[in-house]
Amino acid sequence: MATEQIDLATRARDAVQTRAELPGMSLMEHLEELRRRIFWIAGYLAIGFIVAYIFHVRLYNYVQKPVTDLGLQLNFTHPTDGLNLYLKTSFVGGAIIASPFILYQIWLFISPGMYSHEKRYVWPFMSATIALFLSGAWFGYRYVLPGAIKVLVLQFGHAFHPILTIEDYTGFFLAVILGLGITFELPILIFFLALFGIVDAKFLLKHFRYAVMAIFLIAAVICPTPDPIGMCLFATPMLVLYFIGIAVAWFVHPTRRKKAAAIP
Repeated sequence: MATEQIDLATRARDAVQTRAELPGMSLMEHLEELRRRIFWIAGYLAIGFIVAYIFHVRLYNYVQKPVTDLGLQLNFTHPTDGLNLYLKTSFVGGAIIASPFILYQIWLFISPGMYSHEKRYVWPFMSATIALFLSGAWFGYRYVLPGAIKVLVLQFGHAFHPILTIEDYTGFFLAVILGLGITFELPILIFFLALFGIVDAKFLLKHFRYAVMAIFLIAAVICPTPDPIGMCLFATPMLVLYFIGIAVAWFVHPTRRKKAAAIP
């Protein structure tokens, strides 16, 4: 195990050194480029927030729907709770609206450190990133969130009178939606690790048992319910995504691309 960890660290160091040899910008030029990209990202977030706030009532109805479908009602304990709910949902909604433009700015920042043949992945990268995040968010909204509320409130709390506050529910809602949206980005992480030659499909298959352990640990942390069924509900799509990531790693790894290029 220690030898394998050293080998992985060696691969990562070699990948960084190889990238460092690419002709690129100086440190000050990198900082200036970073400042420019942050400026554009902040602008896109502001525009997305304004657009989302125009429809904040409709967004609120979507946020509240998992609760109202179970016959429950949200309450507030502070005069600003309602406003905070509108602002939070508008910010998250605006970030989702602006996500294609934000991802493109991120790509523009990292692209100078990539080879020309790697830059052709920009549109597949953006499309897959957005699709995976939305899939994870939809999965959480459609299945995990209603199931968690039903188990926690209607089953474990059936002997008590539930008082769900806007602040607590909003935090719970965002934790589930954003948590699953981010975990669904696992193939994208594997994509970059394989693209830079740090991992390959063989390495991922060989260490599958460690990946399963890590996935279930992550699922146990982010799962809002204490029962094993909820944890499995989080872990199952992550396992599927891990195998998708293995296929992605096989396709984009530099060794496989060199072999494919050598075939006349």
